[in-house]
Amino acid sequence: MSSDPHRSAPPEHYTTLEVARMLGMAVRSVQLMVDRGDLEAWKTPGGHRRISRDSVERWLSSRQPGRSGEGTGMRPRMSGAPRVLMIEDSTHFQNLMSLIVKQQFPHVELSIADDGISGLAMVGQLQPHVLLIDILLPGIDGGTLITSLRSHERFRDSKLVVLTSLDEAQREPYRYALDGLPVIHKPNVVKELPPLLKAWVGAPGEAAAADSAPA
Repeated sequence: MSSDPHRSAPPEHYTTLEVARMLGMAVRSVQLMVDRGDLEAWKTPGGHRRISRDSVERWLSSRQPGRSGEGTGMRPRMSGAPRVLMIEDSTHFQNLMSLIVKQQFPHVELSIADDGISGLAMVGQLQPHVLLIDILLPGIDGGTLITSLRSHERFRDSKLVVLTSLDEAQREPYRYALDGLPVIHKPNVVKELPPLLKAWVGAPGEAAAADSAPA
């Protein structure tokens, strides 16, 4: 059987726009990944950025394995269960939220991103029903991340809750990004988050009630 003469080998590098489409992210987010060293890139004599295919594949591969039950896996499971994505770099708080979900919402699939860049990619891959996000994250300004998520086309039908250790005065610089969003002070999360999740994803045995969430 002869090979297709028109079939070409995979490219060795991509443009920033091509990588953004592959990852379901904004172009600016890919640029931040390059600046952080997550992706290998160089510029052509004309000043155009090119990103190594190998580095993209390595980045994707490093985020495929998931944690048992919760996971950081990039690919959505096809069970139809409500999906919650938490973007949080504190291991202590990750464990606390995992415990809350496991005990009170065992029907929910919780995924965790350790930083904002990974979180942006996972939004595109998982298309979560609910996003839980900290303001203070390594590598990216929290206000910028939240604004990007709110403008993300794939995020349009998701609910977003901001979890933060900042008090009201400390949140003032992020006011432009937080307007209209539920914000929970981390010391109150055990009390205040479960009612919101119940409204959006339902209790075990109930259908998700995304449309019944409070404004």
